[in-house]
Amino acid sequence: MATENLDKQKTIDLRKKHVGPSCKVFFSHDPIKIVRARGQYMYNEKDEKYLDCINNVAHVGHCHPDVVEAGAKQMELLNTNSRFLHDNLVLYAQRLQATLPEKLSVCYFVNSGSEANDLALRLAWQYTGHKDIITLENAYHGHVSSLIDISPYKFQQMACAEPSQHVHVALSPDIYRGKYCEDHPDPAIAYAENVKDIIEQAHKKGRKIAAFIAESLQSCGGQVIPPVGYFQKVAQHVRNAGGIFIADEVQVGFGRVGTHFWGFQLQGEDFVPDIVTMGKPIGNGHPMSCVITTREVAESFMSSGMEYFNTFGGNPVSCAIGLAVLDVIEKEDLQGNALHIGGYLTRLLYDLKKRHLLVGDVRGRGLFIGLDLVRNRDKRTPATAEAQDVIYRSEQFKPPMCFSREDAELVVEKIDQILTGTSGKKSTLKIYFKQRMTKSKQNVALKRNI
Repeated sequence: MATENLDKQKTIDLRKKHVGPSCKVFFSHDPIKIVRARGQYMYNEKDEKYLDCINNVAHVGHCHPDVVEAGAKQMELLNTNSRFLHDNLVLYAQRLQATLPEKLSVCYFVNSGSEANDLALRLAWQYTGHKDIITLENAYHGHVSSLIDISPYKFQQMACAEPSQHVHVALSPDIYRGKYCEDHPDPAIAYAENVKDIIEQAHKKGRKIAAFIAESLQSCGGQVIPPVGYFQKVAQHVRNAGGIFIADEVQVGFGRVGTHFWGFQLQGEDFVPDIVTMGKPIGNGHPMSCVITTREVAESFMSSGMEYFNTFGGNPVSCAIGLAVLDVIEKEDLQGNALHIGGYLTRLLYDLKKRHLLVGDVRGRGLFIGLDLVRNRDKRTPATAEAQDVIYRSEQFKPPMCFSREDAELVVEKIDQILTGTSGKKSTLKIYFKQRMTKSKQNVALKRNI
């Protein structure tokens, strides 16, 4: 605990002095200082209450007592390197595997989504003996060097950015704004053919594909839901080329989509990735993550002769917390809550669309929902200028899984007020946004003072 409570300006001043300037805060024009949280609510230093609509880290709710207790009890007993035998590690691995297809059976525990995706690339490179990676437009997979290279969302922000020669960028399978929209006879095949073309062009240059990597539902790229069948066709093309398929579930996993525990399962039971990465919600705010793969890929990684270990990954405290998160998801039926409340929120947003021409599209699954705002519905022209002071290009909702009907109603009510001009500067409500910028898009998520 801090020995003193600083006033907000002092906190800002110290941050500017001692924290790297590229480490941005939310809402930089008026940063929010959060001092405590519970469930889906957060509180600032004035004890003002915020409804958290964007936090896909506090998955089962901020400071859930079961998760806090599990971590504290294990910390009091033992926390040590995962090279010692400990039941928490194997029991947690067993619980995680039970949520996945049987083929995905080997776990590597690490500490962040970035670390998980970096390890997934290492597994792919070793297993295939190839180097090149296919990624998607506007993709984001992490902040370490290997992942910046495969994250157009990041590297396109850099001055004079040039993609790595080992990286190929495929079309985002966006049926609202992409090259092949919902009126195309088979957008899944069309987008997958783009991946096939990339593979063929790489082969002509003497290059070989190690992996295709994609979020199961593209998050930073604009809440894109791939058409059913797309992953199956892509996996077929990639595997025919000697590569493997990596499903990034760091933002969308653990029941968020409602109907399934994992986002990739929306594609159908006949699709199974070769590697799945997970993070963020896995520990409800505790830093942990995991890579799960097949026995064949794991044994290939071992055959390199290089031992792999992770000092903190899979430690007893992390695994105790991970087990508690799974317990809460099951005990409180949070996957079911995501399905029902997400469905209710989506219906409310469709009603909103009927009242506001600015709303061009409502899309998502469970509690992974986006609004796309347009100037012209027929042309789907982004309503960027009109939305600059409020919601810019789109609203994204990835709240804690304990979100309620009342929360959903409040969110839509406030969006309605914004769009009709009855809120904003004249309102006593404070409106805050988490901005996510891509080269071609502005994706904005909402936090609201209530």
